[in-house]
Amino acid sequence: MLPLLECVEQQAARLDAAGVAFGHGTTNAFDEAAWLVLWALKLPLDALDDEARRPVTPDEQASIDTLVEQRISTRKPAAYLTHEAWLQGVPFYVDERVIVPRSFIAELLADGSIDGWLSEQTHRVLDLCTGNGSLAVLAAMAYPDVVVDAADISEDALAVARINVERHALTDRITLHQSNLLDALHERYDLILCNPPYVNSTSMAALPDEYRAEPELALAGGSDGMNLVRQLLRDAPSRMSDDAVLVLEIGNEREHFERAFSHLEAYWLDTSAGHDQVLLLTRQALLSL
Repeated sequence: MLPLLECVEQQAARLDAAGVAFGHGTTNAFDEAAWLVLWALKLPLDALDDEARRPVTPDEQASIDTLVEQRISTRKPAAYLTHEAWLQGVPFYVDERVIVPRSFIAELLADGSIDGWLSEQTHRVLDLCTGNGSLAVLAAMAYPDVVVDAADISEDALAVARINVERHALTDRITLHQSNLLDALHERYDLILCNPPYVNSTSMAALPDEYRAEPELALAGGSDGMNLVRQLLRDAPSRMSDDAVLVLEIGNEREHFERAFSHLEAYWLDTSAGHDQVLLLTRQALLSL
């Protein structure tokens, strides 16, 4: 029987040889293999060091082989196979109705990077394009005194978000709304978080199969990726309190953003992926558009 660590290394070699793409919670074959192996063995995802020498039985090996083969043959992200993804150490349910949560805004909520833009008057928060509800949940956890509206155009996404809101016992503080961006929302918010569809059409055409397994509605942002962003920035001031801020994720589209909004004063925030993934906009700046 193989020790668990060797089993992980064996499965990582299979993933590498198959040329699968990463980016849905892991960035390399070893970490992806560890996730799948530990999940198949019903072990905590942080148990690899403690369990490294644990022997893997033939039946367990067969289950692991089947799961990894499913990952390779379907090209589905591992989170769709395990129905769980982690963001800032918090577990979330996911399935094919939503994209796998990976927003860098989660880091900013956890490390307090945007706290200096908030005040004691920050009470109402909006998570727009909420998907599986992860940012809404993390915002409620980060700011215990706020209430959160979480909105998405997709009824399917909201059904998944509801699972996560209930899982983390936040139904009294998070309200779900079906809305095309801000259309069905009439409150004024002190903080808006938004990770919208922003992938430009050229990039969409080149996405690996793992990303094509996700809902296109949650990814595609038009020819330059800015279709929904234009509408959002136009409408946002009417839904913001006087000192409110909008935290917006645009991924690798900074060049397109700056071309579309060349005169807009934006504050770019540092994340683990650099300083061109997430920006902060004040209401006053948005009024200049």
